[in-house]
Amino acid sequence: MRQAFARFTTPKRIFLLICTMYLVLYMDRVNIGTAAGAIQSDLKLSNTELGLVFSAFAYPYALIQLFGGWAGDRFGPRVTLAICGCIFSVATLLIGFADSLIGLVACRVLLGFGEAPALPTATRAIASWTPPAQWGMAQGLTHAAARVGNALTPPLIALLIGWFSWRGSFFFVATISLAWVITWVAYFRDDPAKHSGTTAEDLRLLPLSGERQKRKKVPVARLLRRILPVTLVDFCYAWTLWVYLNWLPSFFLKSYGLDLKQSALFAGGILCAGIVGDTLGGIWSDRILHRTGNLLKARSYLIAGGLIGSLICLLPVLFLKDIHVVAVALTLAFFCMELVIGPLWSVPMDIAPQYSGTASGFMNFGFAIAGIVSPLAFGFVIDRTGDWHLPFAMSIALLFVGALLTLFMRPDRPFQDDEETVLSPPVEASAAKL
Repeated sequence: MRQAFARFTTPKRIFLLICTMYLVLYMDRVNIGTAAGAIQSDLKLSNTELGLVFSAFAYPYALIQLFGGWAGDRFGPRVTLAICGCIFSVATLLIGFADSLIGLVACRVLLGFGEAPALPTATRAIASWTPPAQWGMAQGLTHAAARVGNALTPPLIALLIGWFSWRGSFFFVATISLAWVITWVAYFRDDPAKHSGTTAEDLRLLPLSGERQKRKKVPVARLLRRILPVTLVDFCYAWTLWVYLNWLPSFFLKSYGLDLKQSALFAGGILCAGIVGDTLGGIWSDRILHRTGNLLKARSYLIAGGLIGSLICLLPVLFLKDIHVVAVALTLAFFCMELVIGPLWSVPMDIAPQYSGTASGFMNFGFAIAGIVSPLAFGFVIDRTGDWHLPFAMSIALLFVGALLTLFMRPDRPFQDDEETVLSPPVEASAAKL
């Protein structure tokens, strides 16, 4: 037992702490999806108004993506994530006190403000504390932890609502968030070389310690242009993800007449597929890169395959009404879609490891914009048609567009500080060796 604990090195403990943050973040942002029915009934909200509450999170989330990652590069992940954690913990707490549409929207805006820099800044921490050959797996596992939060949250929130109320469920999650912030500040250090638990062997394997850890001025405009294709792919992926995160419990509750606990169990079960998809996507991406040395195959082609697989699996949702068939289709579609996340979040690190916080923030801007538009579009279509299956057609179309746009990402072309990078779809696969 002691030897096993000794092998759990400081970089691995740091990585576990980052994974825990992903879990907490997604509990904070998706708990409202399960509580939506109770909130809607209590505050007398329409589906369109509920869509506004969902999307309110994404307005500041989108805006701050453009400089949230820069803050992680400039000030370091320790301070940046400590401040973010305090904000999103307080926002979650305040949602429990909201008594109007305006109050809910304001709290969700504050939550988006706090969470916006978190994932890009965490990517900066991963780039410092994880060997480059493991970046795909690291991104897959962190987002798998997020999907654990997705899967656990619906049944947990349903249970807490039954025990207390929808307000009490937010108080509980806020307490968990604050506990993580305290642990982060106490244990994490920006530079692995300055952590008392880091060994010489750890430092030999890590990429951004020592001289490379020095912070440089970020070439924002050129980097933004370079990452734009990745941003567009992330938007297409995220459109459907937001549908799952915000509307899935309500989909089963309203379209199939399930009660809150049943709909939460269906939603949680489907979201479990994301845990497997995230993990395998990251592992497969790194293995492909190790065997072929080809970043296009390891990242772009794997992402395209996951998006196409997801849209194929979603097709039965449009035409079939049997709840079990639909649940299986949604589960398979979510699995395929989540194969994308590990390689996709690795692309900014492949392109610009020295600016990975800023680059991943630019990419995640697409995720945030989808978070604004997708919930509103879903709620609007439901209010106008009453058909809870129809909005998935938009998801299918955007998954197809995202698969096409992967041709323009070019993770095999590293960003250079002193020269422009020309964007074009690949003519042939290049071999970018480890």
